[in-house]
Amino acid sequence: MLDDQSLGPIRLSSSAHAALRPAGIARIDGGFWSERQRINAAAMIPGGFAQLEQAGNLENLRLAAGTASGPYHGDLPFLDTDVYKWLEAASWQLARENDPLLTKRVVEAIELLSAAQEPDGYLESYFQVTRPGEQFVDLKWGHELYCAGHLIQAAVAHSRATGRPELLQIARRVADHLVATFGVDRKDALDGHPGVETALVELYRETADERYLRLAEYFIDRRGHGLVGDGKFGREYWQDHTPLREAQFATGHSVRQLYLLTGAIDVYLENGDETLLTAVVRLWEDMVATKTYITGGMGSHHTDESFGEPYELPNDRAYCETCAAIASVMLNWRLLLATGDTRYADLAERTLYNGFLSGISLDGTGYLYINPLQVRDGHGGRPGDHGVIRAPWFRCACCPPNVMRLLATLQHYVAATDGFGLRIHQYASGEFGGMVAGGSAAVRVSTEYPWHGRIEVAVTATPGNSWPLSLRVPDWSGAPTLQVNGESQPADVRAGWVHIDRSWRVGDRVVLDVDMPVRPSTPHPRVDAARGCVAIERGPLLYCLEQTDQPAGIRLDDVAIDPAAALSTEDRPDLLGGVTTIRTTGVLAEPADQGWWPYGTARSDTRPVELTAVPYYAWANRARGSMRVWIPLAGT
Repeated sequence: MLDDQSLGPIRLSSSAHAALRPAGIARIDGGFWSERQRINAAAMIPGGFAQLEQAGNLENLRLAAGTASGPYHGDLPFLDTDVYKWLEAASWQLARENDPLLTKRVVEAIELLSAAQEPDGYLESYFQVTRPGEQFVDLKWGHELYCAGHLIQAAVAHSRATGRPELLQIARRVADHLVATFGVDRKDALDGHPGVETALVELYRETADERYLRLAEYFIDRRGHGLVGDGKFGREYWQDHTPLREAQFATGHSVRQLYLLTGAIDVYLENGDETLLTAVVRLWEDMVATKTYITGGMGSHHTDESFGEPYELPNDRAYCETCAAIASVMLNWRLLLATGDTRYADLAERTLYNGFLSGISLDGTGYLYINPLQVRDGHGGRPGDHGVIRAPWFRCACCPPNVMRLLATLQHYVAATDGFGLRIHQYASGEFGGMVAGGSAAVRVSTEYPWHGRIEVAVTATPGNSWPLSLRVPDWSGAPTLQVNGESQPADVRAGWVHIDRSWRVGDRVVLDVDMPVRPSTPHPRVDAARGCVAIERGPLLYCLEQTDQPAGIRLDDVAIDPAAALSTEDRPDLLGGVTTIRTTGVLAEPADQGWWPYGTARSDTRPVELTAVPYYAWANRARGSMRVWIPLAGT
């Protein structure tokens, strides 16, 4: 039985400062997320390689290797990173199942990287082709360390998934070059985009070479001392205005902030520096209390892709980059491992089902870069508007391969062990297990989550003594029920967990039922963009109104919800790959003709209208049209 987390993206050292460790057995093999992983394997990862070829990312590496000639493809200096994220996703997919064609593509990419790498370990096609000899001269925008980080993460994934050393050798040469180059007594500088920190910590975990951990600590410690500089958005944009341990608020580019915090928690997990944990938790609390959308999405500004002011959460101009949702899930997973606190699992769940999943089309062939919460009537979609129209790829294609690598590793985000028992913190059908008191244990989880709240857990392996099985009760569940071997027991929820401690036998069964009523959610009164509105939620899913589901001729901009109307559910296996819809009665308030001036008296006419809401993650998969999450309440 596997119990050392060797196939996961996080493998904590034996001395790590962690409340939980990733489960050693992690396999999703049925239900909602299994279907998403199937689409990832069948469409997204193969399609990603084709897009990398078509967009010129692979050709740029051939130019760097000297096996092709011509101009550099694209105008961005960090296009190599898309190759690396794809390689990471492909490697994790190979850990899940053998695929000869995918193996061939991975080998081709690794051989190309080996040919392109310079003797000192440097590898960045943009600078090698367009600015040879100018290593690390434009760290503000060049993303050389950010790219190196994704290469290192791909190499760790490939090593753990296949046991092959070739890509890890390339990555270690890159990392060794960074170790020789950067430091207070060497080149005292930072990349404009954090990300290398997490990679260096994981490389330390993979190799036990402490130089990589020390370099990650250096990059974390030096952030906030003005080394990156001002730039057109100021130092807050790249979190270089205040040292992390002193920062009071989440600021700047949302993906950069989240990657920085993720790296800081990785460093804490290995060196136990409590000041880092305290700082990250403080900034997490600021983000979640004042700067996070109901989808779990983060980032309010289009211009600088950044957090806004507290409660500045516009709906139609929400940025909510898909990469920010992915970074949030990564951060929350690490915070859960560090503390065991279920609030991090709760936010990870919200983000996975809503802010992340909305960025992927149902068939895996299209993506959203940004994820707004409203599309107004008459917005037909401008060319290049990747917040309304799903596209197969982007000029800056950071999101698609990032989606692929998260989906390929999602099974590792489900369960953990605490040294005594097994904890299930996300719900998906499959097999999960690891070390508990007295030996190894494993369980099989069966569930129709997120459509139904029944989670069945069957013990498939257990040592002879007692150990606790702990199941997270989501923060939205008010009245869970529990059965053990068919007998009802009190669901004693403590700090978000139900703990069942007993001497288990193979075949023992636990059933946790979390209630899933439809619930109207109201915004914080300081969120001006949603004041007087309501959002519809059920279980972990957020819902939205999409134009195509409503009666012909109505405009969503004129719709309000009757606060006294019932909210009913309907299972629709024929719709959007199979969903549960929510129906209610609304009010259509047709505005008076204002003439040349868009202000004046109250609306002229109101009439009832039947409304149908679908899961937010599934919007923009059919005809173009308006959409909204926050719906005005009639009479307000």
